[in-house]
Amino acid sequence: MTRPLLLIDVDGPLNPYAAQPERRPEGYATHRMRPTGWTGEKPLRMWLNRDHGTELLALSEAYELVWATTWKGEANDWIGPRLGLPELPYIDWPIMHGAAPRGTFWKTQYVLEYAAGRPFAWVDDDITSYDHAYVERNHGTAALLLRVDERIGLTRPDFDRLADWAAAR
Repeated sequence: MTRPLLLIDVDGPLNPYAAQPERRPEGYATHRMRPTGWTGEKPLRMWLNRDHGTELLALSEAYELVWATTWKGEANDWIGPRLGLPELPYIDWPIMHGAAPRGTFWKTQYVLEYAAGRPFAWVDDDITSYDHAYVERNHGTAALLLRVDERIGLTRPDFDRLADWAAAR
């Protein structure tokens, strides 16, 4: 039996970028990065929690982990090593930030294309009720869309929910 996909966004779920800028969240380390396309004068500030890598590796028993981030393959260079993750496949978005079906997040249509009928869980900070409805209408199998607060990032209850969902497959 094929494991479901776990589609992982970086900014929001792993990097709580919207947290108070003067207070790094507990358990997170600050990293400075210059990924391709970063045009800022200073390197990009990223907050990453190494425990998230441990949690994701534990979930890899039940899921096939996939980056679902605008970082695309660069998540393997900049994010994965800091979390202790191996190189992961990634969604190579055909168009980023482009047009999307009515009301949905621009990634949603491509997530369904990538999943190609496989069950999946998706963690992202931009998921809305429109995305839930679109996936329900257009994806013929189980899907868990888990919106993560971009001020907090993934939490223990999120990892528990992902583990419980996979166990129920």
